[in-house]
Amino acid sequence: MDHETPDDLLYTPEHEWLRREPESPGEAVIGITDFAQDQVGDVVYLDLPGEGDEVAAGERCGEIESAKTVSDFYSPVGGEVLAANGALEEHPELVNESPYGDGWMIRIRIADEAQLEGLLDAAGYRAQLPES
Repeated sequence: MDHETPDDLLYTPEHEWLRREPESPGEAVIGITDFAQDQVGDVVYLDLPGEGDEVAAGERCGEIESAKTVSDFYSPVGGEVLAANGALEEHPELVNESPYGDGWMIRIRIADEAQLEGLLDAAGYRAQLPES
């Protein structure tokens, strides 16, 4: 099964995505990939950082609970959390239904733009996914 992997995003090997916000320089939206939501199954609860929290690149900043597992959520880059997706409190299934849209998890102000250089483009991310 081919998983959706939009070309305009950056990715981590741990299956998070990051979208730069052109209308808000220095900000990014982060979530988990289509592959990741497929692996964890039906998401039932999310524990995400709150507004004003600092997150570090590559470090755990939350949890994703599904019917079958609990997975850690990592931030691809460091920075200050500007918002967590409040819609996920009532509707965690949005992560499964729209991982790149309504199922986004956090918006951050990027502390160091150089950290973006360590992320994968869509082709690089697809290349490291297991063969299905």
